[in-house]
Amino acid sequence: MKRLNRPLMLIVACGIVVMVAAQLKAADEPAKVDGTWEISSEGPNGTMTQTLTLQQDGSTLKGSISGRRGETPITGSVDGNKVTFQAKRETQNGRTFVTDYSATVDGDSMKGKMHNERFGDHDFTAKRK
Repeated sequence: MKRLNRPLMLIVACGIVVMVAAQLKAADEPAKVDGTWEISSEGPNGTMTQTLTLQQDGSTLKGSISGRRGETPITGSVDGNKVTFQAKRETQNGRTFVTDYSATVDGDSMKGKMHNERFGDHDFTAKRK
């Protein structure tokens, strides 16, 4: 069996280190979620579809979510491929309720959960338009 020479072994080892470092850095970067998304969820009144518009600045999110109840501003964040955001809405009688969203991003799709005190927990999916 031939023995590899040391310079060649050093070059191969350096290449492996560079590849691993690049993968680790990419894993730390927040997913790119800018744009318009269509969210679908099943609730007590059947399927609900909403439009989510996200503006991303690094790991910070802002935007809006709109549907049958009108348009509501959102704020949130992205950590790797995890997205969280919150929408505060007012009911017709002037009460405020908050819906918390958390999801995992995979390219042009998201899958996650939404929660609020009024309607409880629901799964949702989203596709980038």
